[in-house]
Amino acid sequence: MTNINKRTCQALLEWMNGNAKKAVILTHANPDGDALGSSLGLHSVLLQAGFQSTVVFPTDFPSIVPELENYTNWMIAENHEKEAHQLIDGADLLFLLDFNDPKRTGKLRKKLEQFSKTIVLIDHHPQPLIKTSYQFSDTKVSSTAELVYDFILKMGWGIYLKSHGATALLTGITADTASFSHNAARSELYLAVAGLISLGADQHKVQEALFNTNTEERLRLLGHTLSEKMIILPEYHAACISLTKEELKKYKFKPGDTEGFVNYPLSIKGIIFSSFFMENEEKIKISFRSKGGFAVNEFSSLHFGGGGHFNAAGGESRQSLSEAVEKWMALLPDYSDNLEKEYLKHG
Repeated sequence: MTNINKRTCQALLEWMNGNAKKAVILTHANPDGDALGSSLGLHSVLLQAGFQSTVVFPTDFPSIVPELENYTNWMIAENHEKEAHQLIDGADLLFLLDFNDPKRTGKLRKKLEQFSKTIVLIDHHPQPLIKTSYQFSDTKVSSTAELVYDFILKMGWGIYLKSHGATALLTGITADTASFSHNAARSELYLAVAGLISLGADQHKVQEALFNTNTEERLRLLGHTLSEKMIILPEYHAACISLTKEELKKYKFKPGDTEGFVNYPLSIKGIIFSSFFMENEEKIKISFRSKGGFAVNEFSSLHFGGGGHFNAAGGESRQSLSEAVEKWMALLPDYSDNLEKEYLKHG
């Protein structure tokens, strides 16, 4: 199913049973569906298995996990900084899910780097930069949630995975594949989904929470974005969207409201590369998406200090919003041949 080694899992299990009572699960800042789903799914199993488990989310997030109110023992660190630090300090081990670089935890980075006890990393991003006691990393897997599912089975914790945890994991898988539209060609993925549904994962509730629950403000922001802020560059098979702080404020932006906006231009015939620029108080947050063989993680790493997956990556800029967009446009001629080649194959 994945490259998770069962013997390593059994060694970890033996250590945990003898040495670990308190576990903290930590994921990245601005958690998406995979970060939320994988964290809450593993958390539910740890509680059932008799461990004291708490999930620490560095920042707030959209309510895209079905029946989120029924999950207990989780907190948002930006709202309870002192308590979050105390939880991490008092933990016997940390589970790090869905990120490969300490900087992605935002203001919790220093606390993570100071942690000297056991760390378990479960992630599907390339080239992890975190020193860990146990590392389960597989870049071919659809999502961290799928990896966590296999990890749970190989730890012998399948009996503790109930419908609540299974629904959370299915949320992570569905979110990170955009409802199975990318990174979803492996047959093992669908076996994992079948396993989760057999355990009670509610596929209908997952779809509703992820894709069919909107506010009036979000829909109006989306309409404004597509009507007024989308730039199409057909000669490069590329498109970009940018939103200012003032526009976000006008439409009463909340975390998660722009989730998926970057994908819309890819539905236009001939577009291979889409980018989304969003201004906040500190920096420009950037999302990249692509079709086929255009590696947006390499593009982001080279030019915007980011990284991620082959067809889905993120980056940032300390320039102004207009300067960041201009830089992106100025780079496109260097990638013209590659984008044209991908268009001929996939456009």
